[in-house]
Parts: sequence; structure tokens; C-alpha cells
Amino acid sequence: MSVIQELAPSELWRWFAQICSIAHPSYHEEAMATYIVAWASSHGLVVWRDEVGNVIIKKPATDGMQNRTPIALQAHLDMVPQANADTNHDFTKDPIIMQFSDDKAWIKATDTTLGADNGIGMASCLAVLSDESVVHPDIEVLLTMTEETGMVGAMGLQAGVLTAPIMVNTDTEEMGEIYVGCAGGVDADLALPVNYVDNNHGSAMSLTIKGLKGGHSGVDIHKNRANAIKLLGRVLAMLSRTCDFKVADIKGGSLRNAIARESTALLVMDEANKEQFLAKLSDIINDIKSEIGAAEPNLSITADTAEQPAQFIQNSQTLINLINVLPSGVVRYSDNIADVVETSLSFGVLGVANGKLVATLLIRSLTHVGKQGVISTLQSVADLALAKATFDGDYVGWNYDPNSTITSITSRLYADILGHEPTIKVIHAGLECGLIKKNYPDMDIVSIGPTIINAHSPDEAVNVASVAVYWQLLTDILKNSPIKE
Repeated sequence: MSVIQELAPSELWRWFAQICSIAHPSYHEEAMATYIVAWASSHGLVVWRDEVGNVIIKKPATDGMQNRTPIALQAHLDMVPQANADTNHDFTKDPIIMQFSDDKAWIKATDTTLGADNGIGMASCLAVLSDESVVHPDIEVLLTMTEETGMVGAMGLQAGVLTAPIMVNTDTEEMGEIYVGCAGGVDADLALPVNYVDNNHGSAMSLTIKGLKGGHSGVDIHKNRANAIKLLGRVLAMLSRTCDFKVADIKGGSLRNAIARESTALLVMDEANKEQFLAKLSDIINDIKSEIGAAEPNLSITADTAEQPAQFIQNSQTLINLINVLPSGVVRYSDNIADVVETSLSFGVLGVANGKLVATLLIRSLTHVGKQGVISTLQSVADLALAKATFDGDYVGWNYDPNSTITSITSRLYADILGHEPTIKVIHAGLECGLIKKNYPDMDIVSIGPTIINAHSPDEAVNVASVAVYWQLLTDILKNSPIKE
């Protein structure tokens, strides 16, 4: 709290500090939800949780605003739990430790994700409820469960829970931008059976890739950031052409919706092959660093002597080929919206468990056809490798409405604050708006937020000045809600 106690708007930052003090990664939001419900109840607000755990809070209009159209404010309760490899942090128990950047322009966390995505949005919703100086119409606050790993709360939200015809989603991550549409997505998992045999090799090496930027698998997918899993597959495939070794274990990434920052493989080989292996690896490292060093200046690829495993994977080459050939990155840019990614996929997690290599990917697309095209590609790759592909959690995108009243109001108010027109944007990431509109087709929705960089990674940070701008816009929207028809 001492880090932010003098920042404005004070009520929003006070709530964000409280949010950071309560563990709330995906699937562990109960403590956060319980705290918020207790607070709302103690302040005489109407509050309840629906059957999937979403928190809904209602507050009557302030004096003179009873004739204005009610507005729903929406954020999600969970955060992405990512920490640097050498950080001992239990996201299910430990608080997030905030700190300023050196120039005090940004708030970040100490070696972990900050949870500004979507903690700042959640804090703003709660600040509207707690700050009696905010002028507003009837307010409904919707805080959804487990957005980051499947949009569970938005998927489970039933028709009739909300009555407001307008919603402001708070999950945008760039000041000056108004999001009016987003990509849909689908989870993909490929499972390759692996065969273990007893290890008869004389040497073991641990090959590790780390130091990559990582980031959000939607909004950062076009930024030429390396994926540690794909990079590991590439290195192993190149080594396997001239060096004789086997894979004993392999893993990388930690979240489906984050670009993998780290990966590692435990390899076994005859002692006589070790020198050739290291020489070839050195050449590969030099080539890769010359290629992507500007984009990934902190890239580290190392090989260290490791303890001998009892077994190795007999079909190692098939495993390596599968990792190397699985696509990851931008598939297609939109023909209709300039500089917007239409379809992508990201290789998020890799690991071996229960006799299978499991590759975890996330497909995103603005179109249903785009999603189906990538599904078809992954199914073909799985068939060639004799692996099994499964697809789950398909969620719809949010289609842009050119006649949106709330977009027009937001754009006008934002222009007054900024001194120039804001950017109206469709984002290549999953927002809950599309799922909410599935059961509320007539709801008019817009998404805004402050500037947040490197979401879903330990480099996540929120720009302090942009939070004040965002708060002014949000409260101006509430003050300028349309008169009821």
C-alpha cells in the first residue's frame, strides 16, 4: 500500500492494493469473491453470486440520475499467475508485491505478474461503488470467474441476471483506444503416446531456454517474440540431424494464453557424442542469436551436465518432429481491418505425463472460418504423427456494431479528455463481451482501460498516468449516460 498511497484516483488505487493483497489466480478466486461480497453486503448494497460463482452487485442511481439509462460495469476476478524461474511465489497464497519503475511512471510487481489485467478494471468497478462523489445512473457490477483460462464466468452467465442495456467492459489495455470487437477462440490439445525404455547411455545434459519476453498470446502474437517451446523444438530438430541423443523429459511454458518464455529438455547420449553435441549446439545458438537477438536481447540457451535418468523416450525423433512442425504465431491478417491479426495460434504449454507428450495450444480468430482452418491444420499434423487432437472451450468473438450508442458517447468524451480522437479498435484477444452478448444480444457494449504492457508475464506493468485518464473517462461515461427512452 505504501507504494501507491499518494496516487490518484486514491479510491481506485486503494482497491487495487487490496486486490493485490488477496491471492486470486484462475480457479482460486474464492477468497477474492468472498471478500468483495462481504464488503458489499456490509455497505448495504444488493449483492449475490450466480450458479457459476460470478459476483453481481447493484447500486441505485445518485440524486438527479434516476432518469438516466442504467449501466453495467464488468471485470474478471482472476489474474494470470506467472513468475520468473528463480522466484519462490505461491500464487494461491502469497500477495502480489508492487513496486514503482525507476522513473515512477509505471507500477509493476516483484518478479511476478502484477494482475493489472484485470485488477485495475476490477478496482475501478469497486471504486465506483465505494466513492460517493461519483455521479452515476443505476449501476450493475459484474465480476466474472476464471476468465483467463476459459472464460468460465462469462460462459455460465445466464440471461436475465443483468437488466442494464449498456455495459462498459474494463479489460482494454491501451489508453486512447476503445475496443469494439474481439477474436473468438478454441483450446487445442495434441497428445502423442511416448514409449520409455531403460537408459543405457553414459551422459545426460539439460538443455534450457529462458530469458524471453513472453507476453499475451493474442495482443503480442504479432510482435516477433520468440516462443520458448518452438525454439526448443527447432534446436532439438537441428541437433538431431547430426548428433545422436534421446529425450528423457521435456517441458515448456505454463499457460495456454501466454507466449512461452522458458523451456527445457533432459537429453541422454553416449559420452563419446557429447563433444560433437556441444560444438553443434554452439553454432546453432550463435545463428539463432544473430537472427532474433534484437527482438529477444535476454535470450539464454544453455546446456549443463545433469543427473542420469532411469529411462528415456524411445520415439524421441517423432516427439521432436512434432514440436518442431506444430505451427505457432500469426496465421492471417484481416482483409477488412487494417493492421489487425485475423487468425493466430499460440503453443502455450508442453509436457510429458501419463505416458504422453501433451502440447497445449490456443487458437484465436475474428472468424469462425479462420478457427476451423487452424483446427483442420492441427488435426492433419496430429494424424501424421499418430497423435490425438482434441478441441474444447470454443467461444465466440464480439462483432463490431457501427451503430453503437455507447461507442459514440465514449468516443466523444475520450476526445475531450485526450485533445484528439481516440482509436476505435477490434482486438485480437478474447474479451468476455462476445459471450455476454450471446445471452444479451441487445446489450450495447464498449471496452476501455489504462495502458498495461506485457500482460501475462512477470514484466507486466500499468502506466500510472493512464489510470487517471481511464478513471476520468469511466466516470464521465457514467455521468453522461443517455436519458431513458
